[in-house]
This record gives sequence, C-alpha cells and structure tokens, in this order.
Amino acid sequence: MAAPTGARPMGRAYVVWLVGLLAYAVAVFHRASLGVAGVDAQERFSAGASAVSLFLVLQLAVYAGLQVPVGVAVDRFGSRRMIIAGALTMAAGQLVLALATDVPTAIAARVLVGAGDAMTFISVLRVVGLWFPGSTVPLMTQLTGILGQAGSIVAAYPLVAVLHGTSWQTTFLGAAATGVVVAILVAVALRDAPIGTEPAPVAGLRELRGNLMATWREPGTRIGLYTHLVTQFSGTVFALLWGYPFLVLGQGLSPAGAAALLTLLVLVGMGVGPLFGRLCGRWPLRRSDLVFGILALTAATWTVVLLWPGQAPLPLLVVLVVVLGTNGPGSMIGFDYARTENPAERMGSASGVVNVGGFVASLLTVLAVGVVLDLLTPGSSTAYELDAFRAAFAVQYVFWAVGLVGVVRHRRVLRARLARDGVVLAPLRVAARARLRGAPTAR
Repeated sequence: MAAPTGARPMGRAYVVWLVGLLAYAVAVFHRASLGVAGVDAQERFSAGASAVSLFLVLQLAVYAGLQVPVGVAVDRFGSRRMIIAGALTMAAGQLVLALATDVPTAIAARVLVGAGDAMTFISVLRVVGLWFPGSTVPLMTQLTGILGQAGSIVAAYPLVAVLHGTSWQTTFLGAAATGVVVAILVAVALRDAPIGTEPAPVAGLRELRGNLMATWREPGTRIGLYTHLVTQFSGTVFALLWGYPFLVLGQGLSPAGAAALLTLLVLVGMGVGPLFGRLCGRWPLRRSDLVFGILALTAATWTVVLLWPGQAPLPLLVVLVVVLGTNGPGSMIGFDYARTENPAERMGSASGVVNVGGFVASLLTVLAVGVVLDLLTPGSSTAYELDAFRAAFAVQYVFWAVGLVGVVRHRRVLRARLARDGVVLAPLRVAARARLRGAPTAR
C-alpha cells in the first residue's frame, strides 16, 4: 500500500528520494552522453551523421520497447533491485562504448544504455508513490522529472570537457565507473518502501499476466498513456533532434540564438513542473482540463508558426518554445493517473504502460519528420527549406488527434465511474467561480 493521503512524509522519505533522484539523473547523463559527443563519435567510428543518429533511434526504441516488461519486473522484484540492475547495465554499455572502434559495437553499447535507462525512471516513480502521501506525490513526481535533467547538463559540460581534455576511452570508462558507484549507493541507502507498507510481491507468471491485463483494462492507465502521448512528443522531438535545424535552417536564426531558445525550453519546464504538480495534487479530478489546455496551446501555437508567411518573428518563436516547455511537465500527469487508478502492486506495470505512449509517439514523429524532409529535399541535410519543415512538422497533427481521442474517451469512462459513486463534477467555469468565492465543496 502507498503512504496515506493525508500523512506528512518522513525525513527518511526525502533521503530515499534523493538517492533515487541521483540514480535517475545519472541515467539521464548516460542517455545524453553520446549525443553531446556526436562529432567525436563520427571521427572515432568513421561514420556519417545518419549512422550516429541511428544510435539515438535504436536507444529510444529499446527504451520504449522495454517499458512494459520493466514495469512488470518492478512489481515483481521491487524498485531497488531494478535500479541497481539498470545502473550496472548502463555501466556495461558505457564500458563497451569506451572500447568500441566500429559502428556495430557502438550500437550494441547504446542498446545496453537504453535498456538500463528503461529500468530507472519508473522504478524511481514507484519509490515516490510508496514513500510519500498521495497529495504530495504529483509534486515529487514533477521534481523528479525536472531535477533528473541535471544529468544532461553534466553530459553537456563536464563530460565534454573531460572528453576534449583526455581521450574517448578515458571519458567513457569514467562514465561506466559512475554507474557502478550509483549501483553501490542504491544498494546501501535505498529501500522500496517504509517498513509495513511494501506491497506483497507478485508470485508467478500467471499472476503477472493477470496483473498486466488488469492494468491495461483499467481506464485510468489508458488515459495516462494517452495523456503522456499527447503532451510529450512535440516538445521532445523539438528538443531532441529537429528543433535546432528548424530554427537555424528553416527560421534563419544563428546557432547561438537557436541554442538559447532550446535552453529556454528546458528552463520553462523546470519552472512550470512544480506548478503542475501542485495543481494536480489540489484538484486531482481536474487533471484532464490541464491536459486539454496544454494540448490546445501547443497545437494552436504550432499552427500560427507553420502558417506564418515567411520566417516567423523572433517573439513568436519564443512563444512557441515557452509553450513547448510545458509539454514535458504535462506528460507527467499521465503517471499520476496510473498511480491513483491502480493498486500499489500494479504501480510499476501501470507506469510502464503510460511511459510507452510519449516515447513511441516521439520516435515515430522523429522518423516521420526526417522522411518528409528527405522526400522534399533529396540529397542534402543542410539545404532543408522552410516549406519542407512546415510539411514535416504537420505530421504532429496526426498524433495530437490520436491522443485527444484517447483522453476524451477514457475520461468519459472515469467520470461515469465517479457518477456511479455519487460524485458529479460541475462544469469547470462553475467550479472555478465557486472556488474563487471560497466554496470548499466546489469541484
């Protein structure tokens, strides 16, 4: 069982959370390490940009593909064991990468990193759900996602400095050693749950299959998946791969200007994440309204940018980046649905199912944008024109439509369940006016 909704978190809870947060930040560091060393990777492996981008695609594919199996394993073995396994798997991947001299070996190394990365985040979310009271979990989940991104900062600066100051082998051997240290720390200091609150482990394969089927049949899991899908992919695709070339080649910004906007995207996410956590904790029955707001702003802003005659003015691009900065924190709402609508013994598998949504949509969008750009601008990756980018980014509307239909459909099911329990939600505008007047029962 999880911590009681009204309880205050114990001091030990924050210690355990910090250890889990460190493990997640190191996983993000491993995830981003090759991306920031892309130029050096091309030289070391005598590979072109397309081969190096394949590393990223395969890593994301492995990450997304393992989410459900890892979620089931978390429910069976607990977060502590899975985080340790993930840290050691990523360390093995970095060790292989340090010694690799050819593309196939480097690909195998990144597959290991993707597999270990897949074991970490949902395991840490399970720790949060079992150590903190329910009203606090949305905020702690947002903080986990935000602060964990410090790993990408470490990859972008200290790792690059070490790489340029020493050698490829020394740098990635050091990264492997970091993973081993984290595994030892987790083994010593992290516990799955407070004494007396740990859910009973799943016994066998039949029970595992039954729990997974129950997790999938739960409409709260499905609305979590579609929430994660519809809010995450646009910002992820922009930040991960296609935002920089769109801003530089399509919109004519300088490399420094494009980098500044991508940095702004990260900072906005760090700022709005705690706000979203507070809102979800205070009004848990209104989470879908927040999701619809994020989706509407994102799709509307993209529409203005894509229809703008010629290159968009800088203030409009700033607005686009600010809106995209809400996408990552918005996707975390999906995990909150999984937590509140599933029992503790299914928390891992539910989070795994939810996490598939956004990453599959991101991966498909990354590929679709690249295909459209290549079809419209064959033979050159440095001559993409604005019209080609407009057509390529239009593929986002397909995934927004799929996600919107999924959220609306399963929200109806959840609200029908509430109605059977005697809970009828007032229209949002009515509830908002009542709340402003200080009516405590308005919802």
